[in-house]
Amino acid sequence: MDLLVQFFDIVLHLDKHLAILVAQYGTWIYAILFLIVFCETGLVVTPFLPGDSLLFVAGALAATGGMDIAVLSGSLFAAAVLGDNCNYWIGRWIGPRVFRWENSRLFNRKAFDTTHAFFETHGGKTIIIARFMPLARTFAPFVAGVARMTYRRFLPLDILGGGLWIFSLTLAGYWFGNLAWVKANLSLVIVGIIGISLIPLALGYIKGRLSSRAVA
Repeated sequence: MDLLVQFFDIVLHLDKHLAILVAQYGTWIYAILFLIVFCETGLVVTPFLPGDSLLFVAGALAATGGMDIAVLSGSLFAAAVLGDNCNYWIGRWIGPRVFRWENSRLFNRKAFDTTHAFFETHGGKTIIIARFMPLARTFAPFVAGVARMTYRRFLPLDILGGGLWIFSLTLAGYWFGNLAWVKANLSLVIVGIIGISLIPLALGYIKGRLSSRAVA
């Protein structure tokens, strides 16, 4: 329970925690953020890491001079693309064996199944759309690998989606993150970003439930 409380404290007060890291580690902050984004997009066991809110807050801190926005955006874009590619090839290597991971504590089977169903419905568009959806962002490239999506098709979609995700949120933070109202209500803004990013996943789940009931 204490770990859960600490996690939510970090997510909701990401500006304070990230500012401390910038002050403590200087230019090493780029490597730290690179690692966080790489793990969140590249490892199916770490979908809980902050994504959208982290990009927004990092962009806002860059606007105050804490980081260089070009270096920040470029390094996080590289992390997002490399992470997705790592996840894709892990999924392609593991293949059908993933369907036997019913009781694994490290693997979120429900999130995988939801993303797989979304992938089956929307195909290649999922690689781009999922960038803005927590959990699905982590599982979409893995599912693409398991489904053996052609790599020549996956890579350009992955680069496009990664660019849209990274640059839109870091630049939004850079341009708007230090407005007086945003700074005064940053926790609320972070909750709003998380909520908005969950809408497509919720709609997909509701649509799936309605479809299954219609068939039944």
